[in-house]
Amino acid sequence: MFKKVGWPLLSLLLSACVTINIYFPAAAAEEAARVIVRDVLKSGDQAPQPAREEKQGAPDQSLVQPPAATLLLAGRLLEWLVPAAEAAGQADININTPAISRLRSSMQQRQKQLAPWYRAGAIGFNESGLVEVRSLKPVPLNQRNRLKKLVADENRDRNALYREIARANGHPEWEAEIRKTFARIWVEEAPGGYWYKKGGAWKRK
Repeated sequence: MFKKVGWPLLSLLLSACVTINIYFPAAAAEEAARVIVRDVLKSGDQAPQPAREEKQGAPDQSLVQPPAATLLLAGRLLEWLVPAAEAAGQADININTPAISRLRSSMQQRQKQLAPWYRAGAIGFNESGLVEVRSLKPVPLNQRNRLKKLVADENRDRNALYREIARANGHPEWEAEIRKTFARIWVEEAPGGYWYKKGGAWKRK
């Protein structure tokens, strides 16, 4: 009976805990992104709202009738694994590391030089969370190379930021989700008149 019920039950419990551990905290990531984007764009100091955490319950054990020893073992396993797993799944996104602070400061300083070109429509946000040259027509010839360098430097910092946030939170595999979150927040927090790409087409906010 233990072989038929016990091991499948233990496997189910272990897989449930692993699922919680790798859960991407989307709400917390969005709040973290807004803090950084608002800081860079200078669009306000509005405090973020608390994240709504998603709860996951233990497997329904009423569907099986394991032996007493198996039930006891499963209970001990849950006591040990679930609290740590839930803590990992519900953790806030840490954006207060020295590396992240340096990147934020660099981007904030560069924004002062990029802002006029955002407003002129020369550059905008693309769907990868980066800055892209939209049109060089508004840019004088003697400033075009300078603008291209500013865009390259900004994108270098943005790529490093997304990677560092994932690494600092112990989940390098979150980088794509963090980038996707930032790509949306850059557009949502951008001042009116800024340009952004959606579906491959440029749009003006």
